[in-house]
Amino acid sequence: MKRVVITGLGAITPLGNSVEAFISGLERGDNASVYMPEWEKYKGLRCLVGAPARLENEMLIPRQNRRSMGRLSIFAVQAAQQALGDANLPASTAGSGRLGCVIGSTMGSAESIAEAFETLLPDNDLSKLTSTKFFQCVSHTAALNVGQFLGITGTVMATNAACASGLQAIGAGYDLIRTGQQDIMLCGGAEGLHPTVVGSFDVLFAASSRYNHSPKETPRPFDAARDGLVCGEGSGILVLEEYEAAKKRKARIYGEIIAYNSFGNGSHVSESSREAITSCINETLKRADLTAADIDYINAHATATIQGDKEEAAAIRQIFGEKVPVSSLKGNIGHTLGASGAIELIASLIMMEKNLIYPTLNLKDPDQDCRGINHVMARQEKKIDILLKNCFAFGGINASLICKKPA
Repeated sequence: MKRVVITGLGAITPLGNSVEAFISGLERGDNASVYMPEWEKYKGLRCLVGAPARLENEMLIPRQNRRSMGRLSIFAVQAAQQALGDANLPASTAGSGRLGCVIGSTMGSAESIAEAFETLLPDNDLSKLTSTKFFQCVSHTAALNVGQFLGITGTVMATNAACASGLQAIGAGYDLIRTGQQDIMLCGGAEGLHPTVVGSFDVLFAASSRYNHSPKETPRPFDAARDGLVCGEGSGILVLEEYEAAKKRKARIYGEIIAYNSFGNGSHVSESSREAITSCINETLKRADLTAADIDYINAHATATIQGDKEEAAAIRQIFGEKVPVSSLKGNIGHTLGASGAIELIASLIMMEKNLIYPTLNLKDPDQDCRGINHVMARQEKKIDILLKNCFAFGGINASLICKKPA
């Protein structure tokens, strides 16, 4: 199997529209959660807090391309452009047949889907829908639009596994390169913030509603006062590359992917399972030929839901005890769903490069069910050579990925 390294990063996040802006927000300890007054019109929606990203410079995308893009596809295209630029890869590489992309999301553009139904349903008149609306709504909209915009002639795939989508995309790209099918992959996830998506969590009592009028106090991963997640949006795209090729062209290497694993728990459609999470992490460690003692930092999924945080903490406690520092970035940027695995891996790679850990924002008093692990509650300087990134999703889907610092 070929070695796979990460050579480019791109991010559109609630903290800013570049990797630099994102990291600067984490450095300051910013919280992107805000009150969303326009959501008040939705009857039965308890959660009125979101973490929006800014739509900027979309007019730089030619209209011919842009008309098939919803909000999340624009984010994905912009993040992909950043990642290619960061990797110092010429645009012509996209048409070589040796570069592909795998980009996931929870669904197609929720905003575009809602617009389509609002247009169609009053009179059941299909003629009112534009010809390009379909391409904004399809589940692989981010992947297809990035592929079309960049002229990608290699593999184009979409991973649609809700909150695990972004990390599964990176895992799929990792497999395509290490088996020799592709040399370079653009991988990650994208998501658009919309009340219909928030409502899917709200009906399960998994969205934060207690802090509508004090949004900077939520979400609260692992905290005793947590009451659910805050939905965010954006895109994270990483350039994955075969190691020897990256080394030959003297590319900057952020990290090497040394193991990935994903599987379902087969037991419950919406509740996380500590047994399944434990098995997922242990299998990833096995594939990397590592033990728990080799991990220097864990970037937790930790969305601030009661059940999810409890189960993830239990799995980490069982495997690592209190030895390995753990933090979640959801307190800063909310839960960017299909983009979360990629966006949070980008931050984790920067932490590994800088040998520091950003804390779990809003974690003041770890819940009794979440204790027994090494919570990072203040910025911490620590040498990080190997990190573990976790993601878990509805449908009992678990994913873990291990990266190590470049030699």
